[in-house]
Amino acid sequence: MQVAASAPRTTIAPAKVARATRRAPRVPVACRASSTDDRDVGTSFADRCGRLAASTLTAAALLAAPIGPAHARLEGVNNPQMLPPGPPQEVLDVAGYLTKGEIARLTTEVRNLEKDTGYKLRVLAQAYPKTPGLAVKDYWNVDDDTVVFVADPGLGNILNFSVGHNVDLEVPPSFWTRLSGKYGTKFYWQENGEEASISNAVSAIDTCFREDPGKLKCQKVQGELGEEPSSGKFGKAWFGS
Repeated sequence: MQVAASAPRTTIAPAKVARATRRAPRVPVACRASSTDDRDVGTSFADRCGRLAASTLTAAALLAAPIGPAHARLEGVNNPQMLPPGPPQEVLDVAGYLTKGEIARLTTEVRNLEKDTGYKLRVLAQAYPKTPGLAVKDYWNVDDDTVVFVADPGLGNILNFSVGHNVDLEVPPSFWTRLSGKYGTKFYWQENGEEASISNAVSAIDTCFREDPGKLKCQKVQGELGEEPSSGKFGKAWFGS
């Protein structure tokens, strides 16, 4: 699947629709590309993301973002042969941005996050069109409790997110925009490397998801280095930030 970037994003999606009431019951959240607007309201999360996946720019193609009239439409990708054999892996790097050690560390982090909170974070590092694309939807069994994080520097901003409905009810949309603005800009990943952008983004999401509910939840974008651990219910003592 592919994804489209957020703030500085480039995706193909239907025309924007008016933002639905954020916490209205049973209104599915649109696939996000680190943005604050909703699209395609009225279809199920899986169906909408699957359809958008076939036509979006980056590979977990779960994301959708509007593109200007000057942007060409990119072809959707569905390459299940690029998926590794065996049990599904939470962190896939088909572009070579991460070391084996970092993949193992991030895998441990997202597994602990899912065990502690029930939310699934899945990471795909790609370089469009080298991506499994739409195939990751079934591979990861993407649902309303899933965030698909697609890292693709070809979008300018390397951080792209598809946020499930249940996650959207807990995490302010502004969090994804601020996260992309802090660790996803071209300046940041060119200066620090793709691995730093990916690792800090995962850490910030981990911290956000572990914080206690309330109006201050996820107000801080907290990466891995030089910042205090989360004060949330579960904390991050096991991880050591």
